[in-house]
Amino acid sequence: MKAFMDKDFMLQSPTAQHLYHTYAADMPICDYHCHISPREIYENRKFENITQVWLGGRQPDGSLAGDHYKWRVMRSNGVPEEYITGSKSDRERFQKFAEALPMAIGNPMYHWTNLELRKYFGYEGVLNGDTAEEVWNLCNEKLQNDPKLTVRGLIEQSNVAFIGTTDDPIDSLEWHEKIKNDPTIKFTVAPSFRPDKAVNINKPGFVEYMGKLAASVGKEKLACIHCVMDALTERLEFFVKMGCRAADHGLDYVPYREASIEEADAIYKKAMAGEAVTVEEAEKYQTALLIHMGKLYHKHNVVMQLHYSCLRGVNRKMNALLGPDTGFDMINQNTCGGNIAALLSALTDTAECPKTIIYSLNPVDNEQIGTILGCFQDDEIPGKIQAGSAWWFCDQKVGMENQMKSLANLGLLGNFVGMLTDSRSFLSYTRHDYFRRIMCNLIGQWVEDGEYPNDEKSLEKIVRGICFDNAKRYFCL
Repeated sequence: MKAFMDKDFMLQSPTAQHLYHTYAADMPICDYHCHISPREIYENRKFENITQVWLGGRQPDGSLAGDHYKWRVMRSNGVPEEYITGSKSDRERFQKFAEALPMAIGNPMYHWTNLELRKYFGYEGVLNGDTAEEVWNLCNEKLQNDPKLTVRGLIEQSNVAFIGTTDDPIDSLEWHEKIKNDPTIKFTVAPSFRPDKAVNINKPGFVEYMGKLAASVGKEKLACIHCVMDALTERLEFFVKMGCRAADHGLDYVPYREASIEEADAIYKKAMAGEAVTVEEAEKYQTALLIHMGKLYHKHNVVMQLHYSCLRGVNRKMNALLGPDTGFDMINQNTCGGNIAALLSALTDTAECPKTIIYSLNPVDNEQIGTILGCFQDDEIPGKIQAGSAWWFCDQKVGMENQMKSLANLGLLGNFVGMLTDSRSFLSYTRHDYFRRIMCNLIGQWVEDGEYPNDEKSLEKIVRGICFDNAKRYFCL
């Protein structure tokens, strides 16, 4: 019987073990899409206890922050909400998570949690209800006394070279500026431009948000769609000055419905007057903005990321109680592949298609995305149009393997920009190690099975590329 989580964890062949230990294990990390706080990086936050790192909770401003992957594990084990996002003590909340974790056999949360305990805290046991007190005391002692377990310490010991946070266009980026001007911070932290609230004309809060966007560029209001485009242009240019390498669009689905700029302007003015817009009208406005932004991304060498097929906040009661991003989202089903192709085609018509990464939360879209890629590649850079890594509910062993197999079948896996955490936790960099082990095992098995030659030079380039080098090239690090 193989030992649990030994040095060859998930590496099932000699070739996989060689590829991982020789080429993958020590590569730097490019975490180009995540949701961690730049303020906590600058202030080098020291966590009081392991619950704060893992489960989070109510913040000083009243908002909830934490790892909703873990919250879902607890809810699935019948844990009352007061132990998850409520008022129970951090020790009690940790106990309930520890008791739930053994039920997560086959779930990546089981692997991630124990990988984190091994890497950052040196704990060689497994977390459960019986070991919770031991783990609680060990982790908290180290969090309080080990400088390697402050926020910056965790990033540095994880060998992170680049972090791309997720930021609203109206953000002042004050913490990014402070990080940029601090010579003691050796890794790069860059903002990523996420203009969802300006694009989602049919979502609650649109009118109020446009007022905030106007204020961010010194205007009283944005009277027309040209004003909106000018404001977004100004804010993107500011983000680029602050080191922005990527933009991110979180969409229910990728729309594409052509309209004249005059028609899109009339739709915008209708919404700003408080009138409801139809789905078709919303798509026309959104398409106009996406084309405008896509051209700007190309001009400034900013990567366009498209995330779609998430149905959010489906538990109305809990969503109303706790708000968004608290663990009540699900995979959706959309048929917007043609729209994605139409958007990229419109941008290609004028030679202004940016580098683009396409992520669907629904794994049935892997093959469709794989075929879109080949339609829009060019000589700007290898792998200009990318299939995004297995995302959110799909970033588990089977999901990662299926995404890479699909990309290999239909494109060039060797040019893949690899893993990201998409996380709110500073301990989550072990997910890169998890991915690298799965990737090396997959490639190693192909070599073992005689499906790819045991060509050391090519294998080294592929493995190092997927781990870091391709992302370094793609995001111009």
